[in-house]
Amino acid sequence: MADRPLFGEGAAFVIGGSGGVGQAICQALAEAGTNVALTYRSNEEKARGVVRAIEGQGRRASALPLDLTDRAGTAAAVARVAAEFEGIHSLVLATGADISMSYTAEIDPDEWDRTIAGDLTGSFNVLRAAIPHLRAARGAVVAITSAGLVRHPPKDILSVVPKAGIEALMRGIAREEGRWGVRANAIALGVIDTGLFHRLEQRLSPDFVEAMRRNTALRRFGTAAEVADLAVFLASARSGFITGQSIALDGGYSV
Repeated sequence: MADRPLFGEGAAFVIGGSGGVGQAICQALAEAGTNVALTYRSNEEKARGVVRAIEGQGRRASALPLDLTDRAGTAAAVARVAAEFEGIHSLVLATGADISMSYTAEIDPDEWDRTIAGDLTGSFNVLRAAIPHLRAARGAVVAITSAGLVRHPPKDILSVVPKAGIEALMRGIAREEGRWGVRANAIALGVIDTGLFHRLEQRLSPDFVEAMRRNTALRRFGTAAEVADLAVFLASARSGFITGQSIALDGGYSV
């Protein structure tokens, strides 16, 4: 129906909203008509810039620092957002670890532990705290994962493994929370030409980057705006009968 609201009561809560993909998602959510809360790890200036951009679109916004490995602090952040905006209707997990790009046999075990704790366990921490609010709003979860779960990219195991766990969480939430009207889906990304990839690109040879491009059917990398368009769709009522899915946004990398 044309007059059907896209979102329930409250705000969209974007974890990692100061990153390249996260910023685009925050602004697209605001354009779609919802207030937005976002988190950042250390770059407060960039997060404040996202808030100003959202407010410039006539929506309310707030940004707060968050370490997802701090379970109590994560629960407190979720409660704060729910109180400030009178609910949370959508949760978007848009975080990604800044990994060293190593073959599995060469990974530093300490980096492994940090990555799993920050990405996978951190996602569980925020999901566990947010589920009661999502139930109340009959809301949605959207997790940004990796197309490497379908076609493994060498040296990317530290990204792929926690995202595999997050996709399992999405399926679990979809099955268990559907009776409350809660939906959960993942967007499995190929290479997106922004943020995290720009940092990783500095550690890779030009030949390696070009090989990544050639391995994509469309022979190009994706954009943050393309991710944001799909994230908003999956968070909104337009995807009201879609749950438990992982949708590849990878330009055909996984084909």
